[in-house]
Amino acid sequence: MAVSPHSFPPRKRRPSAAAFVSPKLSAPILLESLLSLCHEISAIKPLQFILKRYSISMIRKSRLLHIFLQDLRRNPTVLLSASALLCLEEMYIVLQRIKTLIEDCSNGSKMWLLTQNQSIANNFHELTLDLSTLLDIFPVKDAGLTEDVEELFFLLRNQCSESAAFLDPRDEDLRLSVMNTIDRIKDEIVPDCAELSEIFSMIDIRDSSSCREEIENLEDEVQNQTDEKSRSDMIALIGLVRYAKCVLYGASTAESGFRRSDSISDLPVPADFKCPINLDLMQDPVVVATGHTYDRAAITLWIESGHNTCPKTGQTLAHTNLIPNRGLKNLIAMWCRQERVPFDVAESNKERVNGVTLNKAALEAMRMTASFLVKKLATSADYSVNDVVYELRVLAKTDPGSRGFIAQAGAVPLLIRYLNSDNPTLQVNAVTTVLNLSIFEANKSLIMETDGALIGVIEVLRSGATWEAKGNAAATIFSLSSIHSYRRRMGRKSRVIRGLLDLAKNGPINSKRDALVTILTLANDREIVGRLIEGGVMEAVSHLMKSLPEEAVTILEVVVRKGGFVAIASGFYVIKKLGSVLREGSDRARESAAAALVTMCRQGGSEMVAELASIAGIERVMWELMGSGTARGRRKAASLLRILRRWSAGLDGNGGAGGESMTMTSSRMGGDSNPIVSSSRGAIVHV
Repeated sequence: MAVSPHSFPPRKRRPSAAAFVSPKLSAPILLESLLSLCHEISAIKPLQFILKRYSISMIRKSRLLHIFLQDLRRNPTVLLSASALLCLEEMYIVLQRIKTLIEDCSNGSKMWLLTQNQSIANNFHELTLDLSTLLDIFPVKDAGLTEDVEELFFLLRNQCSESAAFLDPRDEDLRLSVMNTIDRIKDEIVPDCAELSEIFSMIDIRDSSSCREEIENLEDEVQNQTDEKSRSDMIALIGLVRYAKCVLYGASTAESGFRRSDSISDLPVPADFKCPINLDLMQDPVVVATGHTYDRAAITLWIESGHNTCPKTGQTLAHTNLIPNRGLKNLIAMWCRQERVPFDVAESNKERVNGVTLNKAALEAMRMTASFLVKKLATSADYSVNDVVYELRVLAKTDPGSRGFIAQAGAVPLLIRYLNSDNPTLQVNAVTTVLNLSIFEANKSLIMETDGALIGVIEVLRSGATWEAKGNAAATIFSLSSIHSYRRRMGRKSRVIRGLLDLAKNGPINSKRDALVTILTLANDREIVGRLIEGGVMEAVSHLMKSLPEEAVTILEVVVRKGGFVAIASGFYVIKKLGSVLREGSDRARESAAAALVTMCRQGGSEMVAELASIAGIERVMWELMGSGTARGRRKAASLLRILRRWSAGLDGNGGAGGESMTMTSSRMGGDSNPIVSSSRGAIVHV
């Protein structure tokens, strides 16, 4: 599977100590490199709180080393011995490690630094001892140093000979305070605000912005941890910081730079991460008997609908066992984390976040944060409501485990009030929060059963103040549609159909995608397909074949397969557009186009085949697809070629000759027989 390197989030952590090797440079270049390195360390700002003494000490030592190295460089007549050069090479490695350690401590999470206080202090001490050893064995008497610099050298050597690591009592007391706070949260005791404020002030986290930065650093640290317990502990710290952010510094404002990517299709999802059935980002990829991967929900629905074949290849499945594709799931989770879009695994998302098992403290911190915000929403004045709703939106998106707690605290009925708000920003935040909550399986029934919730979402879809609000309303309907009964319930509402089709035709590109993915989900139900056809789905996808060919053609394939002759007749005029997709589209779009054309030609008769045959060079296109397309695409192209040749020979299934006769064919949809007008010639046929 080809995956772009940009799919992986960058690591903030620098290389390990073992990654640094001896530079093997000539003496003059080595001295210059050491001087440059000492200068870089000297320019680093010392740590202001945790491990402050060690950082100041290391920076001061690098300045003294700089003076020593400058004196070595001033005397070109002195030839350094092999042992001196070896010491300087090893010193280069030690200084690189010192620089890396200080920068990691400066740029990383303050909470992580605090919890690792003892370990990092030991790292500083070990590096100091390494430097001391190198200074001890350096042949200083042969180096031709001036008297003052030689005295300075011995002073530096003495400073490096510390007997034990130093642990600042204030740092240790602060660490214990944080651990005690987490223990109290674990016992379901709400932290004291005054004590919490003092802790965060001491580590220089004093506002919402610094809290957000700390949370991001902790999330990076989660990925750097190698064992489950450490990662789970990091998640607990994230919960603590997120709780403190809401309680101490108030809700964020919607103008704080939160990038919109709540939509199910706002970002260009890597093709390998999309389910071949619904073209949406896979949440729980599984492998079927043929070796192809699908999203669990989509393939389960396919099998439960009576199919016993692989959707991509058409092969009969030897068994219906679904094997989890854990490797792909991990890649998708990493990509989602980088792009900051919601991603849930099959397990209860109250117990795991990004695959990390949560401990009691993390769960309780989530619950307390959700409860605090929902209570604040219930009592907020009108002017501050938007900030609280926005904070719930962020929490439900960036902390998936909180979705259940937010809903349990009673957020859904409160959010419904603001779906018809005159404030466009508040409306967007409210509907997006409902979308994020709906991703959690247990919340779907709660949303559907809450009075006014579904109606409110549909009204936003139809008449929302912004395209973003309409797109996220469509995404909410998509999310709720994963449950079969809810999908049918929404598909019976003409306002849903009209809203989705209007959005698909008139919205911006990301909103079009939201609408099309939702339409594709609804189209998997035969009853709803008829309503989509009546609403003009064929016209809508026809307009989108150039801008969004994969989505449009996939919908067309499903509609003509499930919609019977009504769909085929209404799609007569798109045949030439499908021919263009066959010639120029992606592999997946060409496969769907070929499949749609096979269905249309087989059931629509000679008129359909004649329209296809009128496309210049169509047979050559078929041969190309047979040679380079997907396995299913090659089979469909071969079927089309046979259909064209039979038609050309006057052997089409209706006895026509070369497409001159009128096709009178029948197909049943739902067992009813209804007259319709066929294609452009106006002939009446019965289906």
